[in-house]
Parts: sequence; structure tokens; C-alpha cells
Amino acid sequence: MITELLARRAAERPDHPFVVTPEGEYGFACIHEAAQRFATRLAQLGVGRGDPVALLAGNCASFLVAWFGINLRGALAVTLNNQLVADGLRYSLDQSEARVLVVDRAWYHSRAAQLDERQRSLPCIVIEDDTSFLASLQDLPRAEPVPVAGHDAATIMYTSGTTGLPKGVVNCHTAYLAAGRATVAALGITGSDRILVFLPLFHTNPQMYAVMSALTLGATLILLPRFSASTFFDDAVRFGATGFTFVGTVLSILVARHPGACREHTLRFCFGGGSPNAVWQAVEKRFGFKVHEAYGMTETGGWTTANTVAVSRFGSCGKPRPDLEVRVVGEDDRPLPAGGKGEIVVRPRDPDVMLLGYWRKPEQMLASCRNLWFHTGDLGSLDADGFLYYHGRIKELIRRNGEMISPAEIETSLRRMPGISDCAVVAVPDAVAGDEIKAVVVSSEAVEPPAVEAFLAERLPPFMLPRYVEFSAAIPRTETEKIQRNKLQYLDARVHDLKLRRRCDAG
Repeated sequence: MITELLARRAAERPDHPFVVTPEGEYGFACIHEAAQRFATRLAQLGVGRGDPVALLAGNCASFLVAWFGINLRGALAVTLNNQLVADGLRYSLDQSEARVLVVDRAWYHSRAAQLDERQRSLPCIVIEDDTSFLASLQDLPRAEPVPVAGHDAATIMYTSGTTGLPKGVVNCHTAYLAAGRATVAALGITGSDRILVFLPLFHTNPQMYAVMSALTLGATLILLPRFSASTFFDDAVRFGATGFTFVGTVLSILVARHPGACREHTLRFCFGGGSPNAVWQAVEKRFGFKVHEAYGMTETGGWTTANTVAVSRFGSCGKPRPDLEVRVVGEDDRPLPAGGKGEIVVRPRDPDVMLLGYWRKPEQMLASCRNLWFHTGDLGSLDADGFLYYHGRIKELIRRNGEMISPAEIETSLRRMPGISDCAVVAVPDAVAGDEIKAVVVSSEAVEPPAVEAFLAERLPPFMLPRYVEFSAAIPRTETEKIQRNKLQYLDARVHDLKLRRRCDAG
């Protein structure tokens, strides 16, 4: 299990650095012992096997201590986006049935007041900083792990759905172990590698690609609080990073920020998805490290296909993992010939390497697994050699800076704005963000574009706020009242750019 792997590394490489942050360095034994003591803290609060524990914190060693400690109790780590606000925050906490909150100081001071009365009554453990948090655990005894099986649930991670309400994806211990082994094999990772992590730890990407890779072979994680293009290469050199995980936006920003060659570093690989071909090419040519483009999602146990050190094809998302089977199918769910565009569907070759289900939503899990294949809602094609190519989304999700965003969530909040009679939210292409968010609004009274943003800012996290606003007389719909989003995905003189407007106001 995940914590058994941590215990093994702590025994084999006790002082080898496992987690390195700008403030400190922590060996495998240090993290393991702190997690054992944190498990005792949870036991004191009545947390037991199968109990959900919400974790809302930024990247730090304490996040991983809490994450491992939750699993040592046989409990479920509900890793929530720490930018969630208002209804989205309250919904996720309620739907997950979290019994305890583990939060960092920044979250507590900025978000705790938004909880409802019941949620505020839940036990809450606050992480002040790594030094203080680890010190607060020192006097607690080290807990024995609660026995769990590989098929037992380990985490719940929420992912947006086209119906508007996020779904809690439940993954088990075996899925995490399988993802770690597959990533190590795909990238040729060794125990001497140092993997840079700046993407938020509540995401599948760093949890399954980075944390589990490091655990699998005893490598080192370098945790940064956030991505910074200006200091990226300085940080890589400072910490001796050999690789990192990414979303496509990161590489696009790096290419834009560093137009010349930049090879004075020890980086040899990056692993993730969403890199445009021109960016992929520029990264390898200018920066000298290999781009391993992959395709995956939380539901499919992390990544599904990838370009590996052994087999790679430019422009593709690589070939499937050995423990997963991938097809591209038409509307009748029958496989398409090479080159045919259809829905990407996935199923496991080995037990328990994909999601166990959606938390408390069995009907949605059943709907996703039509004809015994998990339907991703993504459009793709396979070439004659079995390489996968990603062509966009069949579902209406927006992918902005690596975040998957439901238009319906934004629309639900926007319809509550006084004077708004109808609205639609769509994705529009953006060279850096991948997608940008555009809101089309039908109003019964005069409304200024900044007022739309200000209204939503009180109800949605920053990553869900529209950049573009358009006012329209009506929203185009089909005979069955479905929004015809494809008719709204344009940018012209009718559309207000809030980002440009802020620049003009500032200048």
C-alpha cells in the first residue's frame, strides 16, 4: 500500500532527502515518523478506517505528512482545491462527508468564514508552517498503520462535470502504486532523480506522477509553492532538479518568457499533457530536455498514454500503459479504423488500476462505463502504430491553465446576478492558457462588464472567472433547449476583454 511503500523507503534510505522545500529538507524517515504521529492525532479526533478527511493546503512538506497520515489511519484523503470559495467549497465538503478539516494558515484566514455552521463545527487542524507543524507532532506516539487492502479507497479528488456539480473520483492504493511504477518505467527515473513539483498537490498530476514516482524508487521531491516562469531555471539549478511534471500552459509560458537558449541546468525530462507541437519543439530545441507528452485523467488512474524514453512520436500522446487498454470509438461504441476521430475510451488490463467509482454517485459511474469501457468524453484518434492523438473535448468542459472547469458551474452562479435573465459560458482558444473563459449574458437592465466579474469573484475561485464578457439579446439553443456553444466561441468587437480593460485602467 502507499504507506507501506513509504515505510520501506524510510527503512532503506532514512536520511535520503524525500521532500525539499525552499525552507528545509526532510528525509524519508522524518516524513514517515511525522505521518505516524499525525495518524495518532487523527485517531484522537475519532477518525477511523474509511472516514473522509478534507485536506486544503498549498504545497509544503506538511501536506504530504497529512496525506500519508490520513492513509495510515485507513481513512480517505479528500484533497480539495484550496481556491474553492462559497457554494463550491461548501458543496465539496458536504458531498465528501468530511469528518475533519486539515488546512493551512492561508486557507484558514481567507476561507474558513465561508463555511456554514455545521462545517465550522468540524474539528479543524491548522498548519501554520512546516517547522511548527512537525514540532506540534513531536510529543505524540507513532501510530501503527490500520491494515488496508490494495483495492481499498485511498483518496477522493473532485473533477468538474458537464452537469455542473463536481464528482468525487475515488482511487485506491493499487491505482497509485501502478501509476508510480508506470511513470518510473516510462521516464527511466532512478533513485538519484530530483523531481520538481510546482503544480498544486491536490491534483492527480503531482500526486500520481511525482509523489508516487519518488516513492517507488526513493527519489527526491522538490516542492515549490507555485510556478514562476521568471525564476524557473534559477530554481531548477538551485535545487538540482532533473525533471518536472507539467500542464501545457507551463511550457507555453516558459517558451514565451525565455526566447533564447537556456541549457545551464540538470533537467532531462518533463512529463504531462497539453503541450502544443510548436511549444514542444521549442522546449526541446532551446532548453535541451525531453518533453514526454501524455494523456490521462483522474478517473483513469492518472496517465493513460505517454511518450516514453523507449517509444515516442512527436505530436502524439504516446502509447497506452501496459496495464490499460485504449480505443477510439464512434457513436455506436464500435472501434474506428486508424486515423478515425471519435471518443477515447479506456479499460483496465489489471485489477484496481482505475477509479473505484464516483463518491456517492453510482449512477454517474454507471453512465460513464457504457459497454464495459470508461468513456472519457474526449475526442481522439489512433494511428496505425497505436499512438494516440488528442483532438479536444466532446464534453463541454473548459481546460484553462490545466484546470478542468464546468461551464454549468459558472452559469449557475451567474444566473443569480440581479438583472441577468439568461447566460452561457464557453471556451475560446488561447495561446497560453489553452482555453479562456467567455461569458455571454442576457440582461434585463444595464450591466457593466466589470460588475459581472465582481459578482462572480465573491462566489467562484479566481481560476473560474471569465476573461471575456459579451452582452446578447438571446442565447442560441437547439429545439431541445441545449445551448449551442459552438455559435458563441468567437472573439470580435462585441466581446469585452476584462484583462485588457484592467490594463487600460491601470495605465
